[in-house]
Amino acid sequence: MEATQTKTQWAIDPVHSEIQFKVKHMVISTVTGQFERFSGSAENEGDDFEGATVTFEADVNSINTRNSDRDAHLKSDDFFNAEKYPKITFKSKSFTKVGDDSYKLVGDLTIRDVVKEVTLDVEYGGKVDNDGYGNVKAGFEVTGKISRKDFGLKWNGVTEAGQIIVSDEVKLLLNVQFAKVS
Repeated sequence: MEATQTKTQWAIDPVHSEIQFKVKHMVISTVTGQFERFSGSAENEGDDFEGATVTFEADVNSINTRNSDRDAHLKSDDFFNAEKYPKITFKSKSFTKVGDDSYKLVGDLTIRDVVKEVTLDVEYGGKVDNDGYGNVKAGFEVTGKISRKDFGLKWNGVTEAGQIIVSDEVKLLLNVQFAKVS
């Protein structure tokens, strides 16, 4: 009789995690923003994360680009429409090992009411069996790029010189620590 692997449940530790995005502004500089409130979970079998299922949710109203006017504009219908679509969500379809500590994470990203499949690169930072408080932690850096226009974030402006104000491409950078729940 074959032994069944026990599933391990993980939850994002928001105190030790960052959810950031970067977008070019007027093609000459990059603006960095982040979400202050978010949650996520993972479930895997055994000691490896290959095949893990991952979910994630960010609160759009917690967006922070260190400029309150810009944050208000991002929350408006020109971009996220936080009133009507207060959450950004992600649900994995696959988590595949491609190297010693490298994975490809494929899943459905939902922004506004638009769902698109995205592929993200994941670097596994390792696992600690006791973080000093008796918790088991695992760390990951997740990176990728999306087209904001694919998700209905279409607002843009043009300078007098004809330069586009906000680029279409958005870089995603998530540094997350998961805490073992069970």
